[in-house]
Order: sequence, then structure tokens, then C-alpha cells
Amino acid sequence: MFISARTFEEYRAMFALADHDLSLRILDCPGGAAGFVAAAGARGTDAVAVDPQYGPGRENLGELALRENEHKHAELVDGGTDFVWTWFEGPEQYTRLRSESARAFARDIAARPDRYVEGSLPHLPFPDRSFDLVLSSHLLFSYGAQMDEDFHRQALLELVRVSRWQVRLYPLFLHADFRRYPALEAMREALAAYGVASRVEPVDYAFDPGDEEMLVLECAERGALPAREPDPASEARNHDPVRWRHLDSAL
Repeated sequence: MFISARTFEEYRAMFALADHDLSLRILDCPGGAAGFVAAAGARGTDAVAVDPQYGPGRENLGELALRENEHKHAELVDGGTDFVWTWFEGPEQYTRLRSESARAFARDIAARPDRYVEGSLPHLPFPDRSFDLVLSSHLLFSYGAQMDEDFHRQALLELVRVSRWQVRLYPLFLHADFRRYPALEAMREALAAYGVASRVEPVDYAFDPGDEEMLVLECAERGALPAREPDPASEARNHDPVRWRHLDSAL
């Protein structure tokens, strides 16, 4: 999978983030080399990213993202008509903004390493209801051809578990296939069985054709979730040094 470096502004558009949302405790899962946590932190937002690549060697992620941008730039120049150019003006702006985001990520992970936690779905190293808002882009649904429905179901329940208000997921289309994830309604029905209401909302962002919607999961009134299967390796390897200071406060 790609090590991408999406920008803070892209996150705001992809997830329809209002100013109020940025006052909450936010998890970015998976974070990749995105600049969201760096820029959000500079604005005072209590944001954390989690990704399996945040273990040994994570100091190289920014450089890997810059290399990915170089490859992507050539692809965009050659096949630019395959993409939606309403958010970006063209390949040059895309590459410049993504490269700036990768550099911001590299600086922030070096300066604030506690904000970047090693971990992966469907076993995240956080207590229940650790975050107000959980954001997840370009993994679930996007890689529906590579990851089966059971993984999606477990991963969605895990994202719900660590949220106490909402989970927002983008996009709803298969990567490079331009069609909606076929089991989306089945996933929504499975979540509804645990009291998790969901809805599809339009967003003011698209880069691939059809990527103009996000899925919102309402977690505040959820019921008891199924017991997680133990993952001793993950529990031993991962920890989160950031205090859960919001847990005793009202949303």
C-alpha cells in the first residue's frame, strides 16, 4: 500500500471537519505520512495518528512519501484525465502540496513522537472510548478487493470501540476500481446490530471519480461490542504514552 502524505486541508474536506470537530480529541487511523496531526497540533487540536509503519524505521517515512509523490506525479501527467481536478488545480499543485505535507509530517514525528503510535487494525493499542472523533481514510473499503469482509467488520468495530462520539470513513469506493465497496450495506447492518447508527454524507472533495461521500458512524449510544480476539504480540509491542485526560470530561 502507498505511503501517502495527504494535507490538513484535504482532511478538512474529506471528512467535512468543522471548527468544533477540531476542538475534540481526534485519532487518524491509519495516519501514513499525512500532515494532518502536524497541522492540527499547531492549531491546538489534540490529535494522534496510529499506523503499523510507526515502529522502527519510521524516521524514513517522510522520504518514502516524497519518493511516492515523484512516481505519482509522472502518473498524473500521463493519465491526468483519469482523475477529478476540482480540488487540485493540476499535477504540479498536487505534488507540491503533498510534498509540503510529507515534510511537515517528518518534522512533527521527530519533534512530537508521542503523537505517532505504532499499531494496526483490527487491534488498536488504545482503551475504549479514547477519542471523541476517529478518522479513517483510504484503507477500509478502498482495499476491499484485498481485505475480506471479516477484516472489514472487525476493523469497523475496533474503530467504534475507541470512539466515544463518531467515526468518519472516506472514501467508499474500491481503490482504482471506481465503484462503491459492494459489502458497504452489509457492514452498516452489522454495525446497527450493536446500536451503531450510520449514514452516508456528501463531502466537498474528490480526486478519483465517485469519491464524493463519507460514511459517518454514531458511537455515543452504541451497545456492548463483541469481545476482541486477543493479540498478545500487539499488546506487548504497542503502547500510547499520551494521557487520556479527556475521559473524565463531557463532550
